[in-house]
Amino acid sequence: MEGLQRKIGSETPEVYLKRLDYELKTIEKMGFASYFLIVWDFINFARNRGIPVGPGRGSAAGSLVAYCLDITEIDPIKYNLLFERFLNPDRISMPDIDVDFCKDRRPEVITYVAEKYGSEHVAQIITFGSMAARAAIRDVGRALDIPYAEVDRIAKLISGGPGVTIDSAMAAEPKLRDVYKTKPEIKELIDIAKRLEGLSRHASTHAAGVVISPTPLTDYTPLYKSPSDETVTTQFDMKSIEAIGLLKFDFLGLKTLTVIEETLKYLQGTDKALDIKSIPFDDLKTYRLLSDGHTTGVFQLESSGMKEILVKMQPNRFEDLIALVALYRPGPIGSGMIDDFISRKKGLTKTEYELPELKEVLDETYGVILYQEQVMRIANKLAGFSMGQADVLRKAMGKKDREKMDKLLEEFVRGAMANGIIEAKARKVFDLMAFFAEYGFNKSHSAAYAYLSYQTAYLKAHFPVEFMAANLSQEDSTDKIVRLINECRTMGVEILPPDINLSESRFTVVGNSIRFGLDAVKGVGEAAVEQILLVREDGQFESIEDLIRRIATRKVNRKVMESLVKAGALDSLISVEVSKPRNGDSRKPGINMVRALAMVKTNRLMDGKNNLSLFGQQSFFGSDDAEEVQPWSDEELLNAEKEALGFYITGHPINKYKKLLKLMGILKTSRLEELGDTTEVAVSGIINTLKKTLTKGKSEPMAVYVLEDDEGTVECIAFPEIYRNYSDLIVKNNLILVRGTIDKSEKGIKILTREITTPEDAFQSQEFKLEMRLDKDVMEDSALTEIKDLLHKHSGTCPVYIKLNSGDYETTLLTEYNVKPDVELIDILEGITGTGTVKLLRLNGHKETQQANNNHSFRRSRK
Repeated sequence: MEGLQRKIGSETPEVYLKRLDYELKTIEKMGFASYFLIVWDFINFARNRGIPVGPGRGSAAGSLVAYCLDITEIDPIKYNLLFERFLNPDRISMPDIDVDFCKDRRPEVITYVAEKYGSEHVAQIITFGSMAARAAIRDVGRALDIPYAEVDRIAKLISGGPGVTIDSAMAAEPKLRDVYKTKPEIKELIDIAKRLEGLSRHASTHAAGVVISPTPLTDYTPLYKSPSDETVTTQFDMKSIEAIGLLKFDFLGLKTLTVIEETLKYLQGTDKALDIKSIPFDDLKTYRLLSDGHTTGVFQLESSGMKEILVKMQPNRFEDLIALVALYRPGPIGSGMIDDFISRKKGLTKTEYELPELKEVLDETYGVILYQEQVMRIANKLAGFSMGQADVLRKAMGKKDREKMDKLLEEFVRGAMANGIIEAKARKVFDLMAFFAEYGFNKSHSAAYAYLSYQTAYLKAHFPVEFMAANLSQEDSTDKIVRLINECRTMGVEILPPDINLSESRFTVVGNSIRFGLDAVKGVGEAAVEQILLVREDGQFESIEDLIRRIATRKVNRKVMESLVKAGALDSLISVEVSKPRNGDSRKPGINMVRALAMVKTNRLMDGKNNLSLFGQQSFFGSDDAEEVQPWSDEELLNAEKEALGFYITGHPINKYKKLLKLMGILKTSRLEELGDTTEVAVSGIINTLKKTLTKGKSEPMAVYVLEDDEGTVECIAFPEIYRNYSDLIVKNNLILVRGTIDKSEKGIKILTREITTPEDAFQSQEFKLEMRLDKDVMEDSALTEIKDLLHKHSGTCPVYIKLNSGDYETTLLTEYNVKPDVELIDILEGITGTGTVKLLRLNGHKETQQANNNHSFRRSRK
């Protein structure tokens, strides 16, 4: 009651009081009061300790009691969330409150629970990794020495996803049945895999599960100690723990909570300090950011597919985000629900209701049954079902339990008819509910996660520098850090290299810039960083001599100093010294010279550290010494940064080829995730990892290498024939252009190499065609005239194709124009037709061009 008054105010509306009374009586009747108090207690501990806690997760967000106890932060009445979706008095089962904590401090909460209830009463839960259908095929194929390509082909005939077995795949895929019948070695492979399928492969600790018992756990379950980290877990898995009646909780670590907390810390002590719980949920700047698809770093909304939907949907209220989190799943995507939803939201499709009574339930989703809670509310409103009965119906529909559904259908029709609805309409509505229940999502969970999505979008819209610094601080993946750095550059946020005098241990915000922390420098180590920061408290370092003199050699040795130089952390110390004019040249030395001088000086000083007092405060370099040092090449500079930081800061080796690669339409590695298996692609980058190996059986040399561009990495495979043809190019740190085929499996994306060249050779040796997509909004006389003039002005030998997209159809036509392709032309054209609408494609022979020439002209295309 105290919590309710704190949340809602002293004059609490009757609807809240009634709901709270109902929930409390239900919880007491079901015997779950102690469960709520245990959850309240460890969440209260976390909040008091400043450990970030999530706003809720799963169906628990539908409970007003949970909201009043600060277990969740979503008002269930405001957002029409149902208590019965969480606890159903008609179907008694254990409550399940999953809680998200800051990923770094989750162990503190588990330790608190163990200390409160006794370490003999608390343990984490074991989980068993089993051999799924595809994995069993691959493992057996490896053991039988069947060629990788053949095993891969068989594995890919089995669809991914939960619950798929080899038998179900055989029933669904004719090609799998045919190869089983016709190839004895494949029959043997599949038969053995079927025997292994489903067997436990290894044991590990469940990501979230924690169990508490009233007496020592060994009274109920045997225990297991992990050999890797000595974590004690139950030997029974999650389902077995529940089956024997033990109390199970899910403690999840969520990085987003840590990012939010870190952002707020950056804002503390400034005039921008913020209480994240008091932000408005109708902020125009936030919805503009979402509608523009600028959501890198925003919780749940940063995939390329989600960005595309955000741009199409143009969300302008919190309910749209709740819907979006629910919609972005394979079922709704595949069924066309998303497009239908967006069309209704924009008024392009009329929103109609089978019955007027449905408007109140379905208005927020534009007439679409999107949430499981809506199925329950329709059953309650139209047929008089209790919410408990409605939940049983929702569950039966979701599981396609035909027997239960048939029984409930008759009850539904009787109830609806008693409320004046004709039988035919009642049956039609029931069928609609059953259809949508297949894709329905738990609105309580969607609302809780949309809450986090909005909070992170708000922070990015209003405090972009602090938000991006927090994201960078919490990211471990090099690929993701590279993407975040690129996002910063797109946003106009400068990324500064580490600096021995200005950097802290982690990323820091400097005006509209983010500076790398010293922790990011590889080979420096925590002890060295602590020593540097401690000594720096007595004053900044004035020179490299001063740094070496004041720092203990045991912690900051030659290797550490070299790493600091390579990362650029000592640039400021050397820049002051060499910025004085020499021989009448007043130009400041470039970064390449600064790093070269810093490395030479550091090595000489480390060699003579015992005699450092001889140098005093004098400049180390004589008048001619600095001029003897050769500046690092761009390649040396970038490689040093990569070695010291794991990625490039001042640039990327691929930058000098950016124009060529853009002209040729070469993909970025970050885009590969969007493409389907077996798609033909071309990517370019540096070989940053190379492993040469031998094939099984014939022992032929082949290579596995990782290609890195300025947005990420991708693993590539060169089988023996390809490796023989291109071994001179498959060399570590080489910059190459790869053409090949995407290979998607459970382990991620690879490219099966078909051809390798360099960007220059690829451009010079190929004939191209320029393809320009014209959408109907640019098919106007003024735009077409401007395009025509541009093509005429840039006359050359490259044929121009136009892909017409009227909305109803799409067709590609050859024009009468030939151009000389260059970046300037493509930039100007895209200024008219839109970003990404113009690209250069390799020409597939003269015949295609000639045939197209005979059939079309630009004038006809224009019509």
